[in-house]
Amino acid sequence: MRLSFWLLDINTEKEDSRPEVQIWGITEDGRRVLLLDRSFIGSFFVVPKNLSPDEVAKKISAVKGVEKTEIVRRKLLGKEIDAIRVYVRDPDEIDEVAKKISKMEFVNGCYGHDIRYSMQYMFEKGISPSSWFEVEVEEEAKSNVRVDGVFRIVGDFKRVERSNLPDLRIMAFHCVLIGGKGSPDPERDPITAISVLGDDVKTFIGDEKDVLSSFVGYISSFDPDIIFGYGTNKRDWDYLVKRAKINGIHLDVGRVKSEPHTSVYGHVSITGRANMDLMDFAEDLYEVKLKTLENVAEYLGLGRPDDIEEHELREMREKGDLGSIAEFSRRRVNLIRRIGDKFIEYAVQLSQIVGLPLDHVASAAVGFRVEWFIIREALERGELIPQRKEVSAETYVGGMVLTPKPGIHSNVAVLDFASMYPNIMVLNNISPDTYIPPDEKVPSEECNIAPEVGYCFRKEPPGLYKEILRKLLSARKEIKEALARAKEGSAEYKLLAAREKAIKVIANATYGYCGWVGARWYMKPVAEATAAWGRYTIRRAMEIAKEMELEIIYGDTDSIFVKYDAEKVNKLLEEIKRELSLDIKLERVFKRIIFTEAKKRYAGLLEDGTIDVVGLEFVRGDWPKIARDAQKKVIEIILTEENVERGIKRAKEYVLDLVSMMKAGKIPLKHYIIWKEITKSAEDYKARAPHVEVARIMREKGWRIQPGDKVGYVVVKGSGKLYQRSLPYFMARIEDIDVEYYIENQVIPAVMRVLSPLGVKELGISTGGLADFF
Repeated sequence: MRLSFWLLDINTEKEDSRPEVQIWGITEDGRRVLLLDRSFIGSFFVVPKNLSPDEVAKKISAVKGVEKTEIVRRKLLGKEIDAIRVYVRDPDEIDEVAKKISKMEFVNGCYGHDIRYSMQYMFEKGISPSSWFEVEVEEEAKSNVRVDGVFRIVGDFKRVERSNLPDLRIMAFHCVLIGGKGSPDPERDPITAISVLGDDVKTFIGDEKDVLSSFVGYISSFDPDIIFGYGTNKRDWDYLVKRAKINGIHLDVGRVKSEPHTSVYGHVSITGRANMDLMDFAEDLYEVKLKTLENVAEYLGLGRPDDIEEHELREMREKGDLGSIAEFSRRRVNLIRRIGDKFIEYAVQLSQIVGLPLDHVASAAVGFRVEWFIIREALERGELIPQRKEVSAETYVGGMVLTPKPGIHSNVAVLDFASMYPNIMVLNNISPDTYIPPDEKVPSEECNIAPEVGYCFRKEPPGLYKEILRKLLSARKEIKEALARAKEGSAEYKLLAAREKAIKVIANATYGYCGWVGARWYMKPVAEATAAWGRYTIRRAMEIAKEMELEIIYGDTDSIFVKYDAEKVNKLLEEIKRELSLDIKLERVFKRIIFTEAKKRYAGLLEDGTIDVVGLEFVRGDWPKIARDAQKKVIEIILTEENVERGIKRAKEYVLDLVSMMKAGKIPLKHYIIWKEITKSAEDYKARAPHVEVARIMREKGWRIQPGDKVGYVVVKGSGKLYQRSLPYFMARIEDIDVEYYIENQVIPAVMRVLSPLGVKELGISTGGLADFF
């Protein structure tokens, strides 16, 4: 029988000592199914040296674990060669067999042995996650599996051109973990509550054993395809597993009898379901520096719940106020679900494009996402996949950033090169397989020579990167045209917008991948040449603008800011396109824009009244809220006030009022908290910085602080150095706050970042001398 299904997840298990590929899917009529394949044999490739391929193949066939060999034609960095395909039945032995073979004197290298078995299966069969396929199957009996049907694959897969998603069952959950003293410890502190949201919200609270049993029971009955959480890969799942074990409960939340387990990229895998930690997607929101659930929800326009700190939850529990704890958890599980709904279309499109299952694509760093896409495309072209090598970090000059003209400017146009780096790579055929080493002589007319650095790349044939990027850019163009025709807000529009975003992310990240030393195709000249062509492009664009007597305000990597003159700007765009063969467009026009003296720091007012801010403190999470809010308000006043002098006067009045409120103790303590990340272990820090000292205090109080954690502290009154006057925020009272420190070292510097370029002078302000400021 033919079965049509949407591929949710894939994994490999051993069945009677034989590898079994398990594909979890959803059929057109909504049945959850498991498809099994025990016939697949994994393989890798060997490049011979000194001996003929036949001789090498014969010797390799004698190696223990090798099932069979065959001689094939493949490409190695674009050059056709003879290679030996080595088949190994046991996936656990592939890497070991390849290591043995790679040490043989007649072997030049092994390729593809470090590709996971399940990924290799998808490549070989031409399938990818989050997509529709049909395949010939036969029904099979398999016990202890929570699906509507189990089938054995007996034919080839065929892609089904359908863009709609199946009716996915999605669940969100939130755990309330409260430490008795310090951080919650799974060996000591029980789970207080778990809220789940499937069809509706349920909160399990009270006896921990009942809470855990109810949670497992809910998942079993609701049977979700996707589980949303926030920060769950790092903490919650591990905590749940440990507490379940202590309570004698098997945390059986998958579609087979197995507990959650940590898999590649640090994500927690739940067999047959996609476990998605939305914090992984929040990591891509560069504008949100402190990735709390509250901050991310607010950034996405979902509102902001009351910030309740851990010590406040502890007080609620001690008072027996379980109702407030339950309400706290319900609000958060609702937010988690709404954040997940914002990301799910994008996640599905990203999964389809790069070929990683939903749970993997969420947790994989952008470099790995790009790499899996390149691997799939390279295999289709017959390229051998190089092994990742240990390479020391190498530096090179990046994009060109012009020092801005500080101050406030009116009517400024931003001209943006669309996907500049991908287009430069396509235009100049920049790719690892087109690079010409210095010792290889090629006529200059046959190669593109990078400015400044002098690296050469063949004009023909098209390189791997050129073909891949051309495919992506062409697809993105078609989608944009379809978006223009689609009804905004419709299901079709949302799907197209998500796919366009996913393609843009992968295309633009390809340049960054070139310079990532962990990349399989890492080659410094590729990254360095692309950056050099980028600098040349911006430099030449500014020269053309000057020739047209357009005032240049600023230039940054792939865009230039000029005084807006509609007629001249249109001519400039046409001339740049003609001379540089790159697409450039008028991105936006700022009614007013403030530039500081530093690069990549500005704030501008757009025609629609919105304010765009880059690099300033109020968009960074490592400054206290009091300073960020002050800077934000000053920016709003200056940009929205038509008269600059009047704007400066109003801004000064606002700061004076704020300082008065601070001195009167009218600002909540939470506005003074400074958040800093602990990047290494305590003993590795040489300087005694405030956040390091605070982490030490917290450890002594029972908190578990690890690299990657953020600690919040406040500066309190007293004598001594700054680190000696810093306390964990939950150990301080509002009357302890050193308000003078915050005025002089946080608020005033933040607002002066905006006012100083406008001619406001800082006259050695002391805590008692604010009058000098005004």
